[in-house]
Amino acid sequence: MTKMSGAKALLKSLEKQNTEVMFGILGGALLPIYDHICDSKVRHILCRHEQGAAHAAEGYARASGRAGVCMATSGPGATNLVTGIANAYMDSSPVIALTGQVPSSGKNTSYMIGRDAFQEADIIGITTPITKHNFQVRSAKEIPRTIKTAFYIATTGRPGPVVIDLPKNAQTEVADIDFSNGIQIRGYKPATNPHPLQIRKAAELLAEAERPIILAGGGVITSNASAELQQVAELLLAPVATSFMGKGSFPETHPLSLGSIGMHGNPVANKLLCEADVMLAVGTRFSDRSTGKLDSFCAPSKKIHIDIDTAEIGKNIEVEIPIVGDAKKALEELCERLAKMLKKKKNSPWTSRVKEAKEQLNPPSKAGSKDLKPKAILQELRKLLPENAIVTTEVGQNQMWAALYFNALKPRTFISSGGLGTMGFGFPASIGAKVACPNRPVVDIAGDGSFRMTEQELATSVTENIPVIVIVLNNSVLGMVAQWQRLFFKGRYSAVKLGSVPDFVKLAEAYGAQGLRATSIPEFTKAVKTALKSDLTTVIDVPIALEEDVAPMVPPGCGINEQIGEY
Repeated sequence: MTKMSGAKALLKSLEKQNTEVMFGILGGALLPIYDHICDSKVRHILCRHEQGAAHAAEGYARASGRAGVCMATSGPGATNLVTGIANAYMDSSPVIALTGQVPSSGKNTSYMIGRDAFQEADIIGITTPITKHNFQVRSAKEIPRTIKTAFYIATTGRPGPVVIDLPKNAQTEVADIDFSNGIQIRGYKPATNPHPLQIRKAAELLAEAERPIILAGGGVITSNASAELQQVAELLLAPVATSFMGKGSFPETHPLSLGSIGMHGNPVANKLLCEADVMLAVGTRFSDRSTGKLDSFCAPSKKIHIDIDTAEIGKNIEVEIPIVGDAKKALEELCERLAKMLKKKKNSPWTSRVKEAKEQLNPPSKAGSKDLKPKAILQELRKLLPENAIVTTEVGQNQMWAALYFNALKPRTFISSGGLGTMGFGFPASIGAKVACPNRPVVDIAGDGSFRMTEQELATSVTENIPVIVIVLNNSVLGMVAQWQRLFFKGRYSAVKLGSVPDFVKLAEAYGAQGLRATSIPEFTKAVKTALKSDLTTVIDVPIALEEDVAPMVPPGCGINEQIGEY
């Protein structure tokens, strides 16, 4: 045991969890901790808004596969983290959120929790529905075990955010601190090993299938199971579609890749899912944006669902063979069984159908186009970036264009807000991703509406020397909402036109970043190359037409086989 304050014990505990960086903003309720940060090995990155800190922590987590850490003071600081915490919860990202709190007790302080003290908020009550778990420590002695337990909960099973609320008296209290305590969590035992009988049943069904298909979700990326996924797909010669969160789990240039499914999915992926006789779904929750109308979602097929979260199996889609367990382990065992059962396939009527559907529904782009169309912009960006470059996106049209037209080639290289759909996510997430992977290019594909929401993090990027690239597809409007108003509300625009304020080039320069504007594909190519060579954060303003739509799309209430519009 070592005698020290709770604040110092917190930082020592983070160091023992190999925490290298945290994102945050200080305040009065955290001053004891920030005083000890001066002597800590943990790098603190000062964000300009707490929401940015939470998104940066998630970007770090999703790029690295490790828990991201953010911190904010009590009251409004803690509540400003809530959007980022909710985003991490919806997308199953391991984030540790540390919050300051007014004193709970102490020798030299009065009991203030529950008395509506200055900057008090019940962050435990507020975040209970959007966290995997949360804690409020009451003494310095509790801190090491709480930190250790929080990291374990956040990163095991189905990952998710954990909040640790830190009353000020627990930070200032000096006590004998024991860092050797183990983890004891009653009732928490994530099932990682799949049942052998279910694996055998799944292998038999897949081996007999004439038109097998695989649907890969974000769980494949989380469990680092992309190699095993590819092995199973190649054994079966089964095409692979991904959910939006699964984008990058299977290389989108692979002959078996169909791209992503859903409301704005690739037409060939949506079409062939509805023609399959057996579907193997891995690490996906069958969200409404993936499935469209539930009762018509791939109705003819028999379904196998692998997921580490028991609650997700059968929640939205009924399945014939449920397999609870870690995706990597399940696919490894499935691959072993299939290898013994199958002879190497070369071709089949199904592979011919897949090739035919791709040729019909995904025709090659017209060569030589210099128009600033989203498809041409994103396909050009793919040519300019290395395979391991990380792309984040904002939310809206820019996000769906990226999903459709930017090929993700490796896991953890496409990071976007899925379940919550948080505008403003992409830019701070790109900062977190760049901190996690400093030697790789990181690009945020943004819309002007989303970028406006967290553009203040340009100051973080510049002052902390975290150079990222932001490409603003600028139509001066809240694009996706405007598209819906065009399609479903007779083109009556209401509260969507943003105008030309600010000038994004001048905005970037005001923060000490580099601002560029591209009005043609050659200018865009030049701007991206300039940004890639620069040590400065670069904002590239790319004006596009207000009337550009994301197409195709599945109208509300329709099935994924009822897309409208051309790819």
